[in-house]
Parts: sequence; structure tokens; C-alpha cells
Amino acid sequence: MTDLLDHLDHLRRPRLLIRAARIGAEDYRRETHLPRLLGHGDLPRSILALARLIESEAVLDDCRRAGDAGYSVIRHLDVMIAMIGEARIIRAAHPALVRPRAAPAPVLVAVV
Repeated sequence: MTDLLDHLDHLRRPRLLIRAARIGAEDYRRETHLPRLLGHGDLPRSILALARLIESEAVLDDCRRAGDAGYSVIRHLDVMIAMIGEARIIRAAHPALVRPRAAPAPVLVAVV
């Protein structure tokens, strides 16, 4: 579990994408967002959902970097919103996993 959260804390993405995802994560509702991203059916536990979202986001980021014509910034943003939302749920449920810091956990790091 901490591996996924550490991975998220060290993820480097464009600043605008991160800023938009953080704003969108304020309204994140897993019952609404996850079925659209992971398929309909029973919702997976947050840690499993986060693992699948990280895999999806990596594919989307590869497409973004390659300039792929099929890349969707809206889809990428939706996945990142869900990643941040699920990470927040995990951290809230397991406070021992949260490292003490002067500032809140970054969740994603901006690239200039």
C-alpha cells in the first residue's frame, strides 16, 4: 500500500494537469467516477482501484508524451482526479501511513 502512495508522491506531471486534477478531486465521488473509469460492477477497494488507476494513467501519460492522436486530456484528467481521490481515502482510513510533514502530502509533483 505504501508503495503505491510513494509512487504517487513522486509522480511528475505538467503543472496545469496537476492543478486541474487537485481542483477536480475536491468533488470526487468514487461511486460516480470509478465505474466510468474502471468499468461497471462492484467497486474495488481503494487500494486496488488506485493500482488500476495508476496503470491507466501511465498508459495515458505515455500517449501524451508521444503526441499520440488518440490521447485524451479529459480522460487523463479524470483518471488523475480519481487517483488523488482514492489516495486521500486511503490516507484518511490509514493515518499511520501519512508521514509527518510541514506541508500536506504532495500526491503529485508538477513539472515546469
